[in-house]
Amino acid sequence: MRDKIVIANWKMNGSREANRAWIESYRATGVRPDCRVVVCAPSVYLAELAPACRELGIELGAEDVNENASGAFTGEVSASMLADVGASWCIVGHSERRHIYGETDNRVAMKALALAKAGLRPIVCLGETLEEREKGMTEAVVLRQLNAVLAVLPPAKWGAVAYEPVWAIGTGRTATPETAQTVHASIRRRLGCYASEGADRLPILYGGSVKPSNARELFRQPDIDGGLIGGAALKAEDFVAVVEAARKGD
Repeated sequence: MRDKIVIANWKMNGSREANRAWIESYRATGVRPDCRVVVCAPSVYLAELAPACRELGIELGAEDVNENASGAFTGEVSASMLADVGASWCIVGHSERRHIYGETDNRVAMKALALAKAGLRPIVCLGETLEEREKGMTEAVVLRQLNAVLAVLPPAKWGAVAYEPVWAIGTGRTATPETAQTVHASIRRRLGCYASEGADRLPILYGGSVKPSNARELFRQPDIDGGLIGGAALKAEDFVAVVEAARKGD
């Protein structure tokens, strides 16, 4: 059975005070997750969040990484630095990195490889724009992005895949469970073509306006193993409601 995973992506949000409040609100819910829970926070807060996350059984992740081990890359953070402050997961290839900052498929692949070499679990994001979907290019785009990482890193070295249609991120629009499942099934088939070991066990998460009202229906699909949660992760009570929707028995 694959792990169920729910990952919070706080993006460029938070403060020391707000982060403490989030942790206390999460603790107050008394949730006992039946899945893995990961919080990906801005790198400047990771070290301070690490002790509280360990206490609550939350795994800690970063939102991005540089593909180089060290060097003259002002403002960048390496995988070993993330590990040093307590992170064990990291997002790569998020649509905002691809479309706002121009990250290529190859750079995303190199970032995933750097994380694996440092012992961290890459969360590899894939997804198409609205224009690409309307042109019938969804599968071609998603599998192209997937293939780039598979070319340098086998599925057994990944932490998770996250399918996040760009047109559904922060827009309130969500792919129907059936639509998302179709893409997830394509990803699963391609993983199996590349490697028999690890492909069936790699969690594929859905991201794109997941919230308490739609999470359970999404997570019931056979190839949707949890979610990468953006806006709903900023309020601990909403995030916990999504976590509770990911119970393995549901």
